[in-house]
Amino acid sequence: MMNQVILIGRITKDIELRHFENGNAVINFSLAVPRDYKNSNGEYETDFIDIQATNKIAELTAEYCKKGDLISVRGRLEKKVWTDKEDKKHYETYVRCDKVSFLSTKKEEIDNKQDQYYNSIKTEENATNSIEIEDSDLPF
Repeated sequence: MMNQVILIGRITKDIELRHFENGNAVINFSLAVPRDYKNSNGEYETDFIDIQATNKIAELTAEYCKKGDLISVRGRLEKKVWTDKEDKKHYETYVRCDKVSFLSTKKEEIDNKQDQYYNSIKTEENATNSIEIEDSDLPF
Protein backbone atom coordinates (compact mmCIF):
# COMPACT_ATOMS: atom_id res chain seq x y z
CA MET A 1 0.00 0.00 0.00
CA MET A 2 1.11 3.54 -0.60
CA ASN A 3 0.08 7.02 0.51
CA GLN A 4 2.31 9.49 -1.31
CA VAL A 5 1.56 12.93 -2.73
CA ILE A 6 3.82 15.10 -4.89
CA LEU A 7 2.70 18.63 -5.72
CA ILE A 8 4.17 21.65 -7.48
CA GLY A 9 2.49 24.97 -6.91
CA ARG A 10 2.68 28.47 -5.49
CA ILE A 11 2.36 29.48 -1.85
CA THR A 12 -0.86 31.47 -1.38
CA LYS A 13 0.18 33.63 1.60
CA ASP A 14 3.23 34.35 3.74
CA ILE A 15 4.03 31.48 6.08
CA GLU A 16 3.79 31.88 9.86
CA LEU A 17 6.04 29.67 11.96
CA ARG A 18 4.65 28.52 15.33
CA HIS A 19 6.39 26.67 18.14
CA PHE A 20 4.79 24.35 20.68
CA GLU A 21 5.77 24.33 24.34
CA ASN A 22 7.95 21.27 23.71
CA GLY A 23 9.97 23.25 21.11
CA ASN A 24 8.56 21.56 17.99
CA ALA A 25 7.89 23.90 15.06
CA VAL A 26 4.88 23.74 12.73
CA ILE A 27 3.61 25.62 9.68
CA ASN A 28 0.28 25.36 7.91
CA PHE A 29 -0.12 26.91 4.49
CA SER A 30 -2.00 26.51 1.26
CA LEU A 31 -0.52 25.63 -2.13
CA ALA A 32 -2.19 26.79 -5.35
CA VAL A 33 -1.87 24.04 -7.96
CA PRO A 34 -3.31 24.82 -11.40
CA ARG A 35 -4.98 22.00 -13.31
CA ASP A 36 -3.49 21.14 -16.68
CA TYR A 37 -6.76 21.25 -18.59
CA LYS A 38 -9.45 23.85 -19.26
CA ASN A 39 -12.99 23.68 -17.91
CA SER A 40 -16.15 24.06 -20.02
CA ASN A 41 -15.65 27.87 -19.99
CA GLY A 42 -12.16 27.52 -21.47
CA GLU A 43 -10.43 28.51 -18.22
CA TYR A 44 -7.82 26.73 -16.14
CA GLU A 45 -9.02 25.96 -12.62
CA THR A 46 -6.78 25.93 -9.57
CA ASP A 47 -6.86 23.61 -6.57
CA PHE A 48 -5.90 25.05 -3.18
CA ILE A 49 -4.35 22.29 -1.10
CA ASP A 50 -3.60 22.55 2.62
CA ILE A 51 -0.07 21.61 3.64
CA GLN A 52 1.45 21.02 7.08
CA ALA A 53 5.16 20.74 7.83
CA THR A 54 6.93 20.31 11.15
CA ASN A 55 10.30 20.87 12.79
CA LYS A 56 13.30 21.54 10.50
CA ILE A 57 11.27 21.46 7.28
CA ALA A 58 8.87 23.99 8.80
CA GLU A 59 11.68 26.26 9.99
CA LEU A 60 13.53 26.27 6.65
CA THR A 61 10.36 26.75 4.60
CA ALA A 62 9.22 29.65 6.79
CA GLU A 63 12.66 31.26 6.56
CA TYR A 64 13.20 30.97 2.80
CA CYS A 65 9.72 31.02 1.26
CA LYS A 66 7.05 33.66 0.89
CA LYS A 67 3.74 34.23 -0.86
CA GLY A 68 3.97 33.47 -4.58
CA ASP A 69 7.08 31.27 -4.42
CA LEU A 70 7.02 28.12 -6.51
CA ILE A 71 7.78 25.00 -4.46
CA SER A 72 7.53 21.25 -4.71
CA VAL A 73 6.06 19.30 -1.80
CA ARG A 74 6.30 15.58 -1.14
CA GLY A 75 4.28 13.99 1.62
CA ARG A 76 1.23 11.93 2.51
CA LEU A 77 -2.47 12.60 2.90
CA GLU A 78 -3.72 12.82 6.46
CA LYS A 79 -7.22 13.30 7.78
CA LYS A 80 -8.08 15.01 11.05
CA VAL A 81 -11.50 14.46 12.65
CA TRP A 82 -12.81 16.44 15.61
CA THR A 83 -16.12 17.17 17.30
CA ASP A 84 -17.11 20.74 18.22
CA LYS A 85 -19.08 21.96 21.24
CA GLU A 86 -22.37 21.31 19.44
CA ASP A 87 -21.39 17.67 18.90
CA LYS A 88 -20.92 18.21 15.16
CA LYS A 89 -18.09 16.27 13.49
CA HIS A 90 -15.56 18.16 11.36
CA TYR A 91 -13.14 16.67 8.85
CA GLU A 92 -9.94 18.17 7.50
CA THR A 93 -7.74 16.58 4.85
CA TYR A 94 -4.23 17.93 4.27
CA VAL A 95 -0.80 16.88 3.06
CA ARG A 96 1.73 16.14 5.83
CA CYS A 97 4.94 17.31 4.23
CA ASP A 98 8.09 15.14 4.27
CA LYS A 99 10.15 17.21 1.81
CA VAL A 100 10.05 20.70 0.29
CA SER A 101 12.07 21.79 -2.75
CA PHE A 102 12.41 25.52 -3.41
CA LEU A 103 11.89 26.01 -7.14
CA SER A 104 11.91 29.80 -7.39
CA THR A 105 14.35 32.27 -5.92
CA LYS A 106 14.53 36.03 -5.80
CA LYS A 107 16.49 37.61 -8.63
CA GLU A 108 18.20 39.87 -6.08
CA GLU A 109 19.49 36.85 -4.13
CA ILE A 110 20.92 35.35 -7.32
CA ASP A 111 22.55 38.68 -8.24
CA ASN A 112 24.04 38.99 -4.74
CA LYS A 113 25.46 35.46 -4.89
CA GLN A 114 26.94 36.16 -8.33
CA ASP A 115 28.46 39.43 -7.08
CA GLN A 116 30.01 37.64 -4.09
CA TYR A 117 31.43 34.98 -6.40
CA TYR A 118 32.94 37.50 -8.83
CA ASN A 119 34.32 39.59 -5.96
CA SER A 120 36.01 36.50 -4.50
CA ILE A 121 37.59 35.76 -7.89
CA LYS A 122 38.92 39.33 -8.13
CA THR A 123 40.33 39.03 -4.61
CA GLU A 124 42.07 35.77 -5.54
CA GLU A 125 43.49 37.38 -8.72
CA ASN A 126 44.82 40.32 -6.70
CA ALA A 127 46.36 37.92 -4.19
CA THR A 128 48.12 35.91 -6.89
CA ASN A 129 49.34 39.07 -8.63
CA SER A 130 51.04 40.29 -5.47
CA ILE A 131 52.93 37.04 -4.78
CA GLU A 132 56.55 37.11 -5.87
CA ILE A 133 58.05 33.76 -6.83
CA GLU A 134 61.78 33.34 -7.22
CA ASP A 135 63.52 30.61 -9.18
CA SER A 136 64.86 29.06 -5.99
CA ASP A 137 61.23 28.52 -4.81
CA LEU A 138 60.44 26.25 -7.77
CA PRO A 139 60.87 22.49 -7.25
CA PHE A 140 62.33 21.90 -10.72
